[in-house]
Amino acid sequence: RGADSVREVVRAAREIGIECLTLYAFSAQNWQRPVEEVADLMQLLRDYVEGARSEIMHHDIRFRTIGDTNRLPAFVREPLDTLVTDSAKNPAMQLVLALSYGGRESIVEAVRAALRAGIGCDELDEEQFGALLPTRDLPPLDLLIRTSGEKRISNFLLWESAYTEFHFTETMWPDFRRTEFVTIVESFGKRERRFGLTSTQVRER
Repeated sequence: RGADSVREVVRAAREIGIECLTLYAFSAQNWQRPVEEVADLMQLLRDYVEGARSEIMHHDIRFRTIGDTNRLPAFVREPLDTLVTDSAKNPAMQLVLALSYGGRESIVEAVRAALRAGIGCDELDEEQFGALLPTRDLPPLDLLIRTSGEKRISNFLLWESAYTEFHFTETMWPDFRRTEFVTIVESFGKRERRFGLTSTQVRER
């Protein structure tokens, strides 16, 4: 049912013109779950990738991943990598799966990259740092939807969510479908986003 929710939300996002959709499919911390559960999740992931391939290619969706996908078992990683490569030039919506991903881990890796590049502490600024993150060529994160009644973001896109709008819903992910997704997006469109400015300044821009 969770995979069905993925399909329905992805279709809705494409149809209403969402430029980029990122789904938190498996966190870096999820590796600590019981071995049997992780194995089941890996099989579901492979099944989704193989089942969604024709639709992704048919609709010119660019499929991508962020996270330490090298940790994924080969039977999952191979179809993932193939779909990433085959869809790389697709011009429509980008669909990003966060797999073996953690926001803190992503930031630490960006710091390591800055050190390896020899960027001095007085040289490094927000723009340079952002360019070292795996999301560097993705559009800004506008809206983060947290399902299942949780009031936390669970180590997801920490740097990227600095000015993100949040929506928390009690709906469990397997029950989260098109109607609620579209309603949330429409509600987001009515919010005033100030980015540190006053309402007056926003209106005068």
